[in-house]
Amino acid sequence: MLTSIQNPLVKQIRKLHSTKERHKQELFLIEGTHLIEEACEVGYPLAAACCTPEWQGNHLSLWETVCSQCQRAEIVSKEILNAIATTVQPDGVVATARRGINTNQVPFTGVVMALETIQDPGNVGTMIRTAAAAGGSGLWLSGDSVDLDNPKVLRASAGQWFRLPMAVSPDLKLTVQQAREEGMQIIATLPSANLTYWQVDWQQPTLILLGNEGGGLSPDLAAMADLQVKIPLHPGVESLNVAIAGALMLYEAQRQKGVKE
Repeated sequence: MLTSIQNPLVKQIRKLHSTKERHKQELFLIEGTHLIEEACEVGYPLAAACCTPEWQGNHLSLWETVCSQCQRAEIVSKEILNAIATTVQPDGVVATARRGINTNQVPFTGVVMALETIQDPGNVGTMIRTAAAAGGSGLWLSGDSVDLDNPKVLRASAGQWFRLPMAVSPDLKLTVQQAREEGMQIIATLPSANLTYWQVDWQQPTLILLGNEGGGLSPDLAAMADLQVKIPLHPGVESLNVAIAGALMLYEAQRQKGVKE
């Protein structure tokens, strides 16, 4: 059992709290029983895993699965587990995995979200969770957004991080152009739009453009849209949270599909 904070593996994992170190080591953190279960269920490869003796005793079958698909598995003291986790009260297990492993390609079909310069990891994670719940096909994230594998993104996704096809786009304008060439309609969310979001045909393959929490969509990206839509707001309300805006459109798409069927 690992009990020293100076253990090389412990020191390596603790460094992954930093964005810079996650990029340097090309690893990210998977924390908590639920995320570990989801990773194991889809067969996501793990680099290392650490758990407390108590957690191991309560999750013997899951720990066996973890050990079978990771390069190194260690039992650690509660103090060490607390030191390597980013959460205040970790539930007993932390793993690491290689960055940039895309098990599912984002399709140019169905309803896909493209997120530009989103900085709040909670928003990104919530949109991943919502897209999965509403039957979205996938998600693109611009390269200047928060890291897709930020620990808070994973937690906010409630495990759907491992299931929804998603990728970082090095050039979101190029991705939008590719989507159009594949036959998708491009819809931008803008407060100045004339159409409300329920006035468009969501039955077509659609790419939804959503912009930065403070500044919204960039003019260049907004200009690429086939349609611009707004979400009606009562007077005095400036805007909606970007994750809520995305959820409304995803569920309108689901509603229209249900009506058609």
